[in-house]
Amino acid sequence: MKIRIRYPLAGLLIVSLALGLCGSPVGADDKDLRHVFPEPVILIDAGHGGIDGGTSYEDIMEKDINLEIGRRLYVVLRSHGYRAVLNRTGDYALSDDNRWSRSRSRHMRDLAQRKELSEQLPASIVVSLHVNWGRNKSKRGPLVLHQNEGRSALLAASIQNALERFYNLNRASIPEIGKPFYLLKHVESPAVIVEMGFLSNAEDRAQLISRSGQQKIAEAIYTGIAEYFTVM
Repeated sequence: MKIRIRYPLAGLLIVSLALGLCGSPVGADDKDLRHVFPEPVILIDAGHGGIDGGTSYEDIMEKDINLEIGRRLYVVLRSHGYRAVLNRTGDYALSDDNRWSRSRSRHMRDLAQRKELSEQLPASIVVSLHVNWGRNKSKRGPLVLHQNEGRSALLAASIQNALERFYNLNRASIPEIGKPFYLLKHVESPAVIVEMGFLSNAEDRAQLISRSGQQKIAEAIYTGIAEYFTVM
């Protein structure tokens, strides 16, 4: 099975990761991505996109926050020498790139495309970025969901702790198993879903939408990833 990758911004975010391993961008329709990325990479999954905006507050869309923090996380990881790939480089749905799934559900084609990319690269870990929402506007802070698997649980705990330090929360939340989530059920690599904060909470929202807050969130997630790799 071959999958398609868009290249409008990928020269910076995806193909640069080859670092001389190939002379020009190689589409997945032409070669298996394993030829482009011979070593496992960190796959940053920017949640939602395109027609799927995710949660929202007034004119603030989750998909835009996920992408902006994903871009910043990519840069931080690369600056520290980690191989990384950002799976969405613009405002589009990954279901648009899925030409192989027979599912009539756009949502399922989107999820299947994200899962398939993690295998084609291949990915050492998958970090899926999202934003939370709650009816209780006082509820705030991060929540990291993980697979029912030790490495995923360790990665989730590392990122959860780093984000809680950033938010200066006087608590020690325990990451949860994300049983119903497609990505966590079907991705073979250690994977986590990072709910980076509550868009419904004014304090979290201020961090999620500001440039400085987005940068600090990306750096906190990087810290958690780095702590994970020091153990594994």
